[in-house]
Amino acid sequence: MPTRQLAADAAGVAEAGALLRAGGLVAIPTETVYGLGADAGNPAAVAGIYAAKERPRFNPLIAHLPDLDAARREGVFGPDALRLAQTFWPGPLTLVVPAAAGGRVCDLARAGLPSVALRVPGSALARAVLAAAGCPVAAPSANRSGRVSPTQADHVLGDLAGRIAAVLDGGPCPVGVESTIVACLDGPPVLLRPGGVAREAVEAVLGRALALPAAPAGAAPVSPGLLASHYAPRAAVRLDAAAIRPGEAVLLFGPTVPEGLGGAAASLNLSPAGDLAEAAAHLFAGLRRLDASGAATIAVVPIPDHGLGEAIRDRLARAAAPR
Repeated sequence: MPTRQLAADAAGVAEAGALLRAGGLVAIPTETVYGLGADAGNPAAVAGIYAAKERPRFNPLIAHLPDLDAARREGVFGPDALRLAQTFWPGPLTLVVPAAAGGRVCDLARAGLPSVALRVPGSALARAVLAAAGCPVAAPSANRSGRVSPTQADHVLGDLAGRIAAVLDGGPCPVGVESTIVACLDGPPVLLRPGGVAREAVEAVLGRALALPAAPAGAAPVSPGLLASHYAPRAAVRLDAAAIRPGEAVLLFGPTVPEGLGGAAASLNLSPAGDLAEAAAHLFAGLRRLDASGAATIAVVPIPDHGLGEAIRDRLARAAAPR
């Protein structure tokens, strides 16, 4: 089926909401990346997400809601989760909490887990679509599973044209990396994935350090984005490159020029000024552009590991993981 491109206006929002209510798949822009939306309470629609993305069924999905009140109908918010939601929502933070009795997010979207991953996106356009849909919307990144996440509508079409009903074109995503995921289950809050809200900001609100996950080897993920190999371009990715080898494509950061750059097949600087927020916004689009150069390897110069740099390095490490 052809994939429709919807304008980011009232008519486009209404059409996107109607398609979601009818069980269709619609890619919607958020402040982080484009999400592939489906009614999270409709198992057949959720199965369509897995089929379109070719996504492993054990990987759960984030359910998106228009506001905190709607989220509290889907999950049980303890004091820590409620404090984080009130501080960072709407915004790029996902909270994994116990699923509420009577919640609408189906077992398939939760990958059979007793918990549920919830987010109220910072994008007003995304929230308008969620309100028009009138249901929790499961929305993993709108790309084939494991590929580079989409931050523009044409990225979505490059991966999913003909596989989904529509894409709502809201322009480039300003944050550019996925949401931070924090689990508020038994025990202290756990950082499951760094993302658009820096660890330091979350810890400042909690008044203590976030714990790190301690899952047994081979355990199924308890939230999205935890597979070792993820966000991967077709080219191999070489991290922390101090010098460039002939024929490599190069992902730069800051004003420093590495040795051998003149022999690169292509290069792109995430932020010549060394601004991590700018780098995050450009990360996935930059990987896609360098991948399109045809180079066999993308060399990545060192990226700082503080603030949003932690999220950038996490995504790059997953892109570089064995496949």
